Amino acid sequence: MKSTVYFTRDLTPAAMLRLYGALGVKLEGKVAVKIHSGEPGNQNFLRPDFMKPMIDHVGGTIVECNTAYNGGRNTTHAHKITMERHGWLSAAQVDIMDETDDIELPIPGGKVIQKNFVGAHLANYDSLLVLSHFKGHPMGGFGGALKNISIGIASSRGKQYIHGAGDMDKFWDADHDSFLEAMADAAWSVHHRFAGKIAYLNVMKNMSVDCDCCAVAADPKIGDIGILASLDPVALDQACLDLVYASDDPGKADLIERIQSRNGVHTVEAAAALGIGSREYELVTLA
Repeated sequence: MKSTVYFTRDLTPAAMLRLYGALGVKLEGKVAVKIHSGEPGNQNFLRPDFMKPMIDHVGGTIVECNTAYNGGRNTTHAHKITMERHGWLSAAQVDIMDETDDIELPIPGGKVIQKNFVGAHLANYDSLLVLSHFKGHPMGGFGGALKNISIGIASSRGKQYIHGAGDMDKFWDADHDSFLEAMADAAWSVHHRFAGKIAYLNVMKNMSVDCDCCAVAADPKIGDIGILASLDPVALDQACLDLVYASDDPGKADLIERIQSRNGVHTVEAAAALGIGSREYELVTLA
C-alpha cells in the first residue's frame, strides 16, 4: 500500500501548518518536537523563527540530545549555551533529554542492533513531532526523518552505539552499511514507541552536502525545493531523495554525489525492510 506524502514549494511557517493539518493527526498530551539545534559555526541549520509557529501550534517542547564528539553540543551545559545563542531557548521550552541519563528501547527484529539508548526524558512525552532539515551528511549520505529519530534521539552513548553498529569501540570504524542499518534499527524503536502518535515534516532548504552538525559546512549548491509531510518516515525520506534526483537544478550533482558515495539510500531500504514504512508513496501537492 502506498503511503501519502504531502508537498508544497511554499517555504514558509504557514505552509508547515497547512501540511500538518493535511496529515489529519492530532498530537495529544505532552508533545516533544525534535529539531536540530545546529552546531556552533554552522550556517545552514533551520532557524527557530521558521519552526516556532509549528511548535506553538502543537504546544510542544523542543527536544534534543547531546552529541558523542567534541564541540558545542557534547555536554548539556555546552548544548544549552549553543541553543541560547541560536535562539531556541527563547522560542519554546527546551529539554536536553539525556541531561541525566538514558533509557533502553528494545528492537526485537533489529538487523544489526537489538536495543537503542535514548535520552531518558523521552519517556515523559505522549506524542512526537519530528521537524527535520533534509540535507547531505558526511557519513549517512543524507539526513532526514529517519536520521532525526535515530541518531537525533539517541543519547550521547546511544549515538556511539549506533555509529559503532553495536560496538562502541568501533565508533568511527564500523562497517559502513552496518552503521546505516543500525540507524534504521534505532529509527524503528522510536517510531514504534510513538505508534499512531508521531508525525514528520521534512524541510528541503539550505541543502548543503554537510549536516547541521558540521561547524564548518559547505554552502548549498542546489536550490531550495519545498516542504514535505507524512506519517511514514520511509516514504517521506524517499520522496525527498526522488525530488533531488528529479530537480532540473545542475547544483543537484553535488548533493547526489554525497548521497551515492555514502550509499545513503540503504538506510531507507533497511527501514522499509523492518516495516517502518513503505518506499512506495503518492505525492500530493498542496498550494
